[in-house]
Amino acid sequence: MTLERAVFVHGSGAFGAAAWPRQHGLSLDYDCLYVRRHGFSASDEPLPTDHGRDQAILAEALGRGGHVVAHSQGAVSAMMLAVERPDLVRTLTLIEPACLSLTSDLPATAAHIGVMAPLFAERADMSDDDFLQAFVRRAFDAEARVPSTDDARRDAARLRLQSPPWEAPLTIVPGVPTLVLTGGWEPLYEEVAEYLAGTGAIHRIAPGGHRPHDTTEGAALIRAFLAAARLDVAA
Repeated sequence: MTLERAVFVHGSGAFGAAAWPRQHGLSLDYDCLYVRRHGFSASDEPLPTDHGRDQAILAEALGRGGHVVAHSQGAVSAMMLAVERPDLVRTLTLIEPACLSLTSDLPATAAHIGVMAPLFAERADMSDDDFLQAFVRRAFDAEARVPSTDDARRDAARLRLQSPPWEAPLTIVPGVPTLVLTGGWEPLYEEVAEYLAGTGAIHRIAPGGHRPHDTTEGAALIRAFLAAARLDVAA
């Protein structure tokens, strides 16, 4: 029996299979591919965000079509592809989606943009480390570790090159079954999730911070959503 394809799209941190430790078991039931977005490499220098290239990577990974599971900023290109090629996207799972252009006029998103936009406006004149420290302070009210390895330095450089998610040209995905999974910790992501729920998406909360898919509950919700789609096809 041919397994359905499931493509996993990482956010701005870990990438490839390393970004999905609790989803590897899905490979027993699905043909799973854990992609790397444009500019993410373990050895090459980081590159700026390219939503068009990300969509091409996802489309190639999907082949004739399948399920897309995307986290944080990876949800942006996943949504864009689902709008352009709904024939390829069987279901869409968006985890803590940074789809902020959809909710830019709503309170939590507008406040976030007000805090972060000035930082992005100044990033060309900042070092990677200075941008990292300022980003973490503004986004999480915490202190970032000073990059001390080549991987950490590449991560910091990559973060500074990412496109502000509130500038992405997003529209609602028509007719694609969608699950939005959030951690219930940050009003910003809950606001995006509720907006998408208002357009027909299913919204579920699994306490786990920005990575609810790493929890037992979150992983089970993703598995159940994908399984329900398989049952619909069988019926």
